[in-house]
Amino acid sequence: MTKQQSSYLFAGLSILAWSTVSTAFKLTLKYCSPLGLLLMSSLIATVFLAIMVLTSKQGFGSFFQNLRRSTPAGFLNPYLYYVILFTAYSRLRAQEAQALNYTWAIVLSVLMVLFLRERFRIKDLGALLFSFLGVLIISAKGHLLDLRFDDTQGTLLALGSSLVWASYWMVNLRDNRENTLKLFYNFLVGSILIMTHVLIFQSQILLKQDTLIPAMLGAMWVGVFEMGLTFILWLKALQYTENSAKITNLIFLTPFVSMFMIQSILKESIHPATIVGLLLIVGSNLLQKYYN
Repeated sequence: MTKQQSSYLFAGLSILAWSTVSTAFKLTLKYCSPLGLLLMSSLIATVFLAIMVLTSKQGFGSFFQNLRRSTPAGFLNPYLYYVILFTAYSRLRAQEAQALNYTWAIVLSVLMVLFLRERFRIKDLGALLFSFLGVLIISAKGHLLDLRFDDTQGTLLALGSSLVWASYWMVNLRDNRENTLKLFYNFLVGSILIMTHVLIFQSQILLKQDTLIPAMLGAMWVGVFEMGLTFILWLKALQYTENSAKITNLIFLTPFVSMFMIQSILKESIHPATIVGLLLIVGSNLLQKYYN
C-alpha cells in the first residue's frame, strides 16, 4: 500500500467514525443527562489518550507545566464545548444540531480576521452570508418569511458550540506541543473541571437508575471515536498524504454520511430544509477555501 493509499484509508476511517457521533449523541442522551454523557465520555477519552501517549514512548513531560499550559484549551474543550453541544443535541433533532454545529469553520475564519488581523475579503463576506442563510433555513425549517423556530434556545446553543470550537482552535494554534500529548492534557484539565462542576452543583448523571450500562456503552463510543481515536487517525491521514487538499476536502463528506446514519438508525425523517441549509453551509466553506 502506498503512502497516499494509506492516507485515504485513515481519512475514510476518520470520516466513518465522525459520521456516527451525532447518532451516538442522540441515542446516549436517552439514558443520561448532557453533563452525565460529558463526564463519562471525557474520562474515557482521557484514559484512552493516556494509553496512546504511553504507547508512543514520548512520555508525559513536566506534569504541572503541561497541566498549566492546557488550562485555557481544556476549559474550552472538552468542558465548555461539549456542555453546550450535548445540551443542544438534547433539545434539537440530530440533523439540525449537527448541521448548525458545522458553521464552526466560518466562525473560525471571522475570529482569525478579528484577532490575527487577517484580511477580510469579499469572499469571506459571501461565505458568511451563505452560511447565515443556511442557518436560518435549517432553524426555521424553510419558513423564512415568518421565521418560526421550533427551539430558539437549542439553535443558539448549537451555534454557540461553533464559536467555542473555533475559539479552541485559535488557542490550539499557539500550542506547539505534540498533538496526542496536548490532547491528553486538554482532556485531563477538562475532566477535572467537569467533575468539579458535577460535585458543586450535584448535577444529575443518569435519567433513570437502571440506564447505567447503555449510558456507559454510548459514552465509550463517544469518548473513543469522537474525542480520541478519530483525531489521531485524521492526523495520520494528513501525515501520509502527498497533497493535503486531497484529504481535507473529504471532511465535507462527513455531514452527509452522518445524515444517512441519522435517518437509518434514529429514524429521523430528514427535512428538505436541513439538506438545503447544509449545502449552503458546506458550500460557504468551499467558497471561502478555494474561490480567489
